Amino acid sequence: MPDLETFAQLFAAEHKADPYPRYRTWREQAPVTELAPGFLVVSGLAEATGVVRDPAFGHPRPEVVPLADRHPDDLVDDEGRPVVSFLGLNPPDHTRLRRLVSKAFTPRTIEQLRPRIEAITARLISELLEAGTADLMTALAAPLPVEVISELLGVPTADRSRFAEWSHALARALDPAFLVADSVLEEAAVAGREFNAYFRLLAAERRRTPGEDLLSDLVAVTDQGDKLTEAELLVTLTLLLVAGHETTTNLIGNGVLALLRHDGLASLGPDGSSAERAVEEVLRYDSPVQLTSRVALHPTTVGGLPVPAGTQAIVLIGAANRDPATHPSPDTFDPTREPTRHLAFGQGIHFCLGAPLARLEGRTALRALARRTPALTLADTPSWNPTTTMRGLSKLPVSVR
Repeated sequence: MPDLETFAQLFAAEHKADPYPRYRTWREQAPVTELAPGFLVVSGLAEATGVVRDPAFGHPRPEVVPLADRHPDDLVDDEGRPVVSFLGLNPPDHTRLRRLVSKAFTPRTIEQLRPRIEAITARLISELLEAGTADLMTALAAPLPVEVISELLGVPTADRSRFAEWSHALARALDPAFLVADSVLEEAAVAGREFNAYFRLLAAERRRTPGEDLLSDLVAVTDQGDKLTEAELLVTLTLLLVAGHETTTNLIGNGVLALLRHDGLASLGPDGSSAERAVEEVLRYDSPVQLTSRVALHPTTVGGLPVPAGTQAIVLIGAANRDPATHPSPDTFDPTREPTRHLAFGQGIHFCLGAPLARLEGRTALRALARRTPALTLADTPSWNPTTTMRGLSKLPVSVR
């Protein structure tokens, strides 16, 4: 039987560029694997979908942080438990918070961003064309979502460079505990406190003088008299930062790399008309989010295996999205593929609230690149970030000449 050490090898540095052959071997051996009593790894798509949709699975309640271990700026409730975003909550708390945030984060809000997303993309690609060679991550993939989420929240232009630093530090701490060094957790804690301090001040300003931005809406949103507390507001903003920046940056970078390694950007057509399908294929083929976890709140089953309450299940999204039972020729990247089911944005009650925004930014970036840089090529070997939960490139050297 595989053990935790064998499982950890899936994420070793030497496999970072292409973890999928090992994912395939793992999935073929068993779509549900018990590593130890109370610890499952789920790699088959049907089984993984079952876990994320099964109400018997959820998230454990955060443990009380001893007073001696608390930082004065930590967000804790009256019992001393860390306040977490709705992504880490179960109903009815999840239902309440998601409903409040959804009232501000509407499809209309996203659609209104389209002209700005297109304008930002056009400007960044013009700068890329002028340079001739560049790192696509720093030239387009990273700055586009940072500018978009900043404008969405009404963050002043001068403060936006700090966003990427906070986002990277917070994203590194999302990996499973056995893969995260203490130094990474401390850096994330510092970034979180700095982020919270900044938004406490900005939220207070929006309460005094509301603007035409999402932060003003979140500050004011109500549901039958219910409002977000300050701690709930801050953890929601942290979620929007990481989900709105890191995942979309990775979607664009992973997508461009996949296209360049196959038939190039020209395969999207002269007008980039295949960009929508290409985005769905990137989400399936090289998902920006590679894994998630749940805990069995009640006894249940996964793939016919009895699961006692308290069991932790790690869902390998990257493996499930290449399950041949659902995706024919799953290891082939085909930007014209008819969209199929994938778990890149989750399923069920925790389906990603920001999925429409990520898709819009991804489509816009790929379409604009296909139209304006159809001959884009790799200029050197890409480099990958060390993170596991979030899969993305640190460098993607390209040439437009």
